[in-house]
Amino acid sequence: MSPTASRAPLTVPGVRARKVRTGSEPLVMVTAYDAPGARMASEAGVDLILVGDSVAMVVLGYDDTLQVTVDDLAHHTGAVARAKPDCVIVADLPWMSYHVSVEDTVRNAAALIRAGAVSVKLEGGRKRLPMVHALVDAEIPVMGHLGLTPQSMHAMGGFKVQGKTHEAALELVDDARALAEAGCFAIVLEGVPDEVAAMVTDAVDVPTIGIGAGPVCDGQVLVFHDVLGIEDRILPKFVRRYASLKADGVEALGAYAADVRSGRFPSADESYHLAGSVAETLGLYGSGRAAG
Repeated sequence: MSPTASRAPLTVPGVRARKVRTGSEPLVMVTAYDAPGARMASEAGVDLILVGDSVAMVVLGYDDTLQVTVDDLAHHTGAVARAKPDCVIVADLPWMSYHVSVEDTVRNAAALIRAGAVSVKLEGGRKRLPMVHALVDAEIPVMGHLGLTPQSMHAMGGFKVQGKTHEAALELVDDARALAEAGCFAIVLEGVPDEVAAMVTDAVDVPTIGIGAGPVCDGQVLVFHDVLGIEDRILPKFVRRYASLKADGVEALGAYAADVRSGRFPSADESYHLAGSVAETLGLYGSGRAAG
């Protein structure tokens, strides 16, 4: 579909029905954290926007995702929602917002829905089932997240590929089935071998959305700043950059700085001027300081 083609707004049930094996087109998801990013994603024809806890690393300057709070995510979710993108908005539940109690989970998810999200995403498998059940009972759509779960980076020993052993692969399949049966409308698979992603995708009737999980998922998600080359310090294996906006931006800002320092900016055409009659009453006529 052309990015500029009109399309019916996508809904959570519409996402849930998007399995490639039934002939559906793969889902496209990208992160966004503000109104300009949301407008760009929407105009490009993206299906889902994830207001991810990755905002910690790519926008706020932290080294991991553990530093952001529900208030942080609500702030950025609101900015995305105010752009009114033609996308399903998914907001991440940040670390420790759904780990303590079911009550906390529902309360924190409600804050993100009130901020403008359509659904929330949480990490983890079967141990999160009480939280998933409670959210679904509260009519809050839930997206699951399995494999490399960044909020568990310390327990995992870093950002490492998951599901590489026979037992781990089967556990991922069981976790995915449990999440789907509990009511998750889609499941993100991050950092798993493509063969394992294929097993999970085949095992569930809801779409899988991969990031570092190969081409066999029902959709893909990447971070906005990675796709556009705004972030260029690290290049994970699974990232394909489609632009070099940081390099272009540095070049443009350098040109601006050079023009300011040389006096080339602003020009007369980029400045406001008094009418000649007013300049004359101020004693400026003929001084070169009024251009008429």
